[in-house]
Amino acid sequence: MRRRRFKTGTLAFGALALIAVACGWVGQRFYRNENSPPIENTSYRTSPPGKMPTRITDVDVARRVYLAFGNPSSASADGSDRNNYLIVNTAYAESYNNSLGRPNWVAWRLAESDIGGEERSNDFRPNEELPYGWKHVLPSDYTGSGYDRGHICPSGDRTTDPEQNSLTFLMTNIAPQTPDLNRYPWEKLETYARGLAKRGHVDLYIIAGVYGIAGKLKRGVSIPTNFWKVIIAVPQGGDPSSVNSRTHVIAVDMPNVSGIAEDSWRKYTTTVRAIEQKTGYDLLSALPRELQDDLETKAETN
Repeated sequence: MRRRRFKTGTLAFGALALIAVACGWVGQRFYRNENSPPIENTSYRTSPPGKMPTRITDVDVARRVYLAFGNPSSASADGSDRNNYLIVNTAYAESYNNSLGRPNWVAWRLAESDIGGEERSNDFRPNEELPYGWKHVLPSDYTGSGYDRGHICPSGDRTTDPEQNSLTFLMTNIAPQTPDLNRYPWEKLETYARGLAKRGHVDLYIIAGVYGIAGKLKRGVSIPTNFWKVIIAVPQGGDPSSVNSRTHVIAVDMPNVSGIAEDSWRKYTTTVRAIEQKTGYDLLSALPRELQDDLETKAETN
């Protein structure tokens, strides 16, 4: 009789233990489901995305990341062409034009991890790494001109690393920009892009630059007639292999004039192909030709 009671008690205890374990497992699964971040929808991808490094630690990594979509003008760092000179640092890559004293284009990646609390360094200065004998544009060349020292790669896109933020203030990343353009539609687009990176959880590959000559500042710094920008959105950590015909691409071409402070940046949307025709650059050369043709002929609709 005692043995039977002991067996019954043991079985009951075992059943209770199993129920407790099952409840705990269900509760844990519920907790995970309720507290885990949403799973990214990857149904639009045509191929598995390549993985790009999240931190840019040296120039070799920077060159691979920032020029992932190609070198638009085949700029070279050997100094053989003073007007198409490749500069790469940990903040961006660019083609610099020594004769005009301004960049042709600047390319960088904007990731959520690039946006932090680092303050604007505001240390405008000449780029001392230009080859000997080249034009060193000074911040004072803009003094009294009526033009802002307009960033191509903005300070606001580099606010987690003080050194990277400081690199955006090199005068090789600056071009004369009217206050109405610099502080209003151009800045609004910069802010919109940072919002995409933060809220949309995407990485943005950005190529921006200038063209045209509207006059000159001191010591021959040329004033552009237009500022343009192309933005390509890929899943976080992605590279050109993440791109397909539905990839979000923004292209804008803004006049460098006064009187446009009230304008939306969307007023100046255009196509990548139109910018290529104005500049002579091949902006998405890393993509297959058919995909280039598809993306480069679409205007922003979002």
